[in-house]
Parts: sequence; C-alpha cells; structure tokens
Amino acid sequence: MNTLVTKIAYKWISLTLRNPWITASKLSTLPPEPVIPSKKPLRVELLGGKRYSWCTCGHSKKQPFCDGAHKFKAQGLSPLRFFSPEKDSTVWLCGCKHTNNPPYCDGTHKQDFIVSAPLHEHTDPST
Repeated sequence: MNTLVTKIAYKWISLTLRNPWITASKLSTLPPEPVIPSKKPLRVELLGGKRYSWCTCGHSKKQPFCDGAHKFKAQGLSPLRFFSPEKDSTVWLCGCKHTNNPPYCDGTHKQDFIVSAPLHEHTDPST
C-alpha cells in the first residue's frame, strides 16, 4: 500500500507543478470577486410583484440584470433573485456590485476602493 500512496502522491505533485493554476482555482473556497460595470447606481422601473435576477458578477451585458455571463466568466457567483414591491416602482439598483444591501444601492460606490478601481469593459470576440 505504501508504494500505491507514493505513486499517487508523485502523480499529484507532478501535475500540480506542471499546472499550478488549475489546482489552485479548484481548491479555492472563496467565490470570485465581482467586476465593476458601473460606478453609479442604475435607475430601474420594476413591475409590481415580478421576480427579477440581479447580476452579482458584473459581467452581464444587460446590467443590472443577469444574462447568464457568470456561468462562463465568474463561476462561483450566481444572480440574486428578488421580488419587486407589490406596486410598480422606481428603484436604484447597485451598479458597482459591492453594496451591503443587495440589490439596492447603499452609496458604496462613493468609497475610495470603488472610485479608484478600474471599470470593467465588455469585450466582444466577434469584432
């Protein structure tokens, strides 16, 4: 059995040394950090009682709502599903993705770490 363990350990070490980024990303327990698509809140008209999916990763091209981009660009993050108030209303949804009251803006975008951070720019591979 000792030989089997040694062979397995050798195989794991050699694969880790050849591809350290693969192992590190699979072992991480922390979700990826969202990117910042906007440094301002987004004014949105919500229909009363409707369910919405707010983008938490920042990669969606339909900000502030999810378009599924997290499945490819931010695995580990998923949209926040929420119901709008009973009546139609206008709300300000967070654009920086760092609010402490998701999906609503709480002014976090005014803090230095957001102000000094780069904005995420979508790249279109077809162009």
